[in-house]
Amino acid sequence: MLKKTVPLYVVILLLFTTIALTYFAVPFINSQTDETGSASVNVSQNSCSYNISRLDGYKFIHPLMFAEPACESNTLSNIKSEVESLISSYKTKGDITSASVYLREFHHGEWMSIAEAEKYSPGSLLKVPELITFFKMNETNPGLLERKVVFDKPLSSTKTATYLSKSIQLGNTYTIRQLLFYMVAYSDNNATLLLNKLIDVATFKKVFTDVGLPAPDWSANDYPISAKDYSLFMKLLYNASYLSIKDSEFCTELLSDSDFKNGLVAGIPSDCKIAHKFGEGGYTTAPQLSESGIIYSNSAPYILTVMTKGTDVKKLPEVISSISKMVYKKMQDPSTVKL
Repeated sequence: MLKKTVPLYVVILLLFTTIALTYFAVPFINSQTDETGSASVNVSQNSCSYNISRLDGYKFIHPLMFAEPACESNTLSNIKSEVESLISSYKTKGDITSASVYLREFHHGEWMSIAEAEKYSPGSLLKVPELITFFKMNETNPGLLERKVVFDKPLSSTKTATYLSKSIQLGNTYTIRQLLFYMVAYSDNNATLLLNKLIDVATFKKVFTDVGLPAPDWSANDYPISAKDYSLFMKLLYNASYLSIKDSEFCTELLSDSDFKNGLVAGIPSDCKIAHKFGEGGYTTAPQLSESGIIYSNSAPYILTVMTKGTDVKKLPEVISSISKMVYKKMQDPSTVKL
């Protein structure tokens, strides 16, 4: 039987081709493999620049606060379209006139936004930047949070809240730290009004300008804000990029004590941790209800902020909880979200 011999130059050519493929292809495949080892191509990340936010005011350093893609994630597009459909159904029923949603997961910085330009009256959501403010004040005045304050006379407010909980009692003495707990955990307006007498307004305004938002007018009754912009305060706490790690942990733990269970909490399993705050706006004329939270999902922790407007404030919690439930379910499904 005759045997064919392969020319030497063919053998050499095949050898060099194999080496070249190994050298160039393997790094490319690895670069497209996520942390779980699954191959994936993230077009939104590859074609998108990053927004970098740094804190000014220092001589030799420029602390990093945020770093994330400037454009929305393709990975979360399925969730976005389904949430948009859900919002449309509630509009059709007349339960809401508008709703905005911001979602951001923390493993890769993927985010999506619905009705991003729409602004809402945050109401008690502003208690979170106020909480941050007092901890900033405590940095320059150590021991401030243990200062005792007497609730010696009734305080009046022009706002009438629907969702009320526990409140500080007239004639009792509280530390500022205890008042902050009532303000956040129970959204207590009496504690807030008492704290408002002690707050450093300049520091409060700086919390906003440091994250790139306009300084609020302390004398105004409102501060219209979008769901995406409000979420910046939650990012500050989760990233511990503005307060110390210890203080960020404490503030976020306070938010996990919030006893409002009708919104985001109602849409997630009872054993899932969440640090959250709700706020009413518009009140009787054009009711609004908004909530922002950090959901500690096993798949990937994420921020979800939902802001709603309607004609009946008692119908709005169901909208928030339904969106929360849908997002949570989708965030657990690896076929929908590859994180």
